[in-house]
Amino acid sequence: MKTSTPSTVLIIDDHPLFRKGVSQLLALNDELHLIGEASSGEDGLEMAKGLEPDLILLDLNMKGMNGIETLRALREADLAARILILTVSDSADDLVGAIRAGADGYLLKDMEPEELLERIVDAQKGRIVISESLNGLLARSLRDEAQTAERNVVPLTDREKDILGCLASGLSNKLIARDLNIAEGTVKVHIKNLLKKLKFRSRLEAAVWAIDQNLRQNGQPSSTR
Repeated sequence: MKTSTPSTVLIIDDHPLFRKGVSQLLALNDELHLIGEASSGEDGLEMAKGLEPDLILLDLNMKGMNGIETLRALREADLAARILILTVSDSADDLVGAIRAGADGYLLKDMEPEELLERIVDAQKGRIVISESLNGLLARSLRDEAQTAERNVVPLTDREKDILGCLASGLSNKLIARDLNIAEGTVKVHIKNLLKKLKFRSRLEAAVWAIDQNLRQNGQPSSTR
């Protein structure tokens, strides 16, 4: 018996066969409900504004408005949707660029279908998802940048350190609020402050860096796999 409403999903990808494959994959899980497909960034942006999905699956390499441009436009539209990149690109520049533009995860299209579906479900639940083969690549990029910027946790308050550890454990704002017994709005303010202090543009960047620094909260496993 279902106990909750399925999360709504929008696919933005210019490859019809891939969209069909993903739609069939989503149909295997009753926690997810596909509500729309777009073949371009422009159409995807308009559909996202109208449908307000919970999760958007976005390709990077599209004609016209590319994935990064679409991602930025979606974020500027202030949509509440989580945005997961699905791409063939394992380029460090694309990976870091997508994270900094506001992606909530980055998965490669050549993953096994079962694993891809599992990661999509994780993303829908608010967890961090990055293809396992890319974890080291992103961590190295952030580590090199951190050494240049002399980034460390010293400027953070104790509460901000707690929340950074929760981010590294892959927890959503709602779960962080519950675990720390504070309001979800307060969590958002703390995250905004810690990102500014650490000079990160996104929570995912901060989370991956924190994992690399072994700052997970209470040793909980992360979903960046």
